Amino acid sequence: MYVTISDAVYWYEWNGNGEPVVLLHGFTGSSRTWDSLITDWLPDFKTIAIDLPGHGKTVSQPKDMEAVCSDLVSLLDQLQLDKVHLIGYSMGGRTALSMAMLYPDRVMSLTLESASPGLNDEQQRSSRRHQDEKLASWIKTNGINTFVDYWEGLPLFRTQKTMPKDVQQRIRNERLQQSAEGLAQSLMTMGTGVQPSWWGGLSSLRLPVLLLVGEEDAKFITINRAMEAYIPASDLHVVENAGHAIHVEQPNIFGKIVKGFLQSINKH
Repeated sequence: MYVTISDAVYWYEWNGNGEPVVLLHGFTGSSRTWDSLITDWLPDFKTIAIDLPGHGKTVSQPKDMEAVCSDLVSLLDQLQLDKVHLIGYSMGGRTALSMAMLYPDRVMSLTLESASPGLNDEQQRSSRRHQDEKLASWIKTNGINTFVDYWEGLPLFRTQKTMPKDVQQRIRNERLQQSAEGLAQSLMTMGTGVQPSWWGGLSSLRLPVLLLVGEEDAKFITINRAMEAYIPASDLHVVENAGHAIHVEQPNIFGKIVKGFLQSINKH
């Protein structure tokens, strides 16, 4: 359903009852990406899957990471949810981590799939901003179809070529439903180069954190091993036969790990 928050209209989907779990998708995705996790693994939880700005059915002016996190807190207020578990994939993982850093009293736990705390080196940040600006301009010039062809060809997603054809097509359809303007906006305002770097604050996190990476995703294994070293109550799982998008490449393993993590928190 739709909810108006400040100058944006967010789309979210609410399912089930129990402990509240907020689900945040990755770049080019939407709340639809979590369908199998919600139905197969989290029926005993209250799940709130949200379309982030620039994606899905959400309509928003350009918003940076801090503004999006503020909106998410406002959404929790409207839903009368004090504290929630956060699950985020890639861009959604960066958003979930940002929310936990900015509003720690609203978060019970973090599940970060193929996520990062941003970039700590200013030269790297500047280079990434420049790359994202060029890509954003290219998307607007060439359109969504051409961009999705390019995006699916990135080495980051090569492991998805081995998935069943119907699953590949479902993911492609989800990407094609985005708008060129929305994706360009997201890159410019919520990209890795423009978001705050949280590396220096990771040791202050005082909540359970589950880190998930695929064994074929070497870059993010390195990042997440470093994160695990900084975050006091963190647990890193490297999932076999998976790349960047574990929840679509190995949905049953992903669901089992996440459900076990959430249930272990409830027991403490």
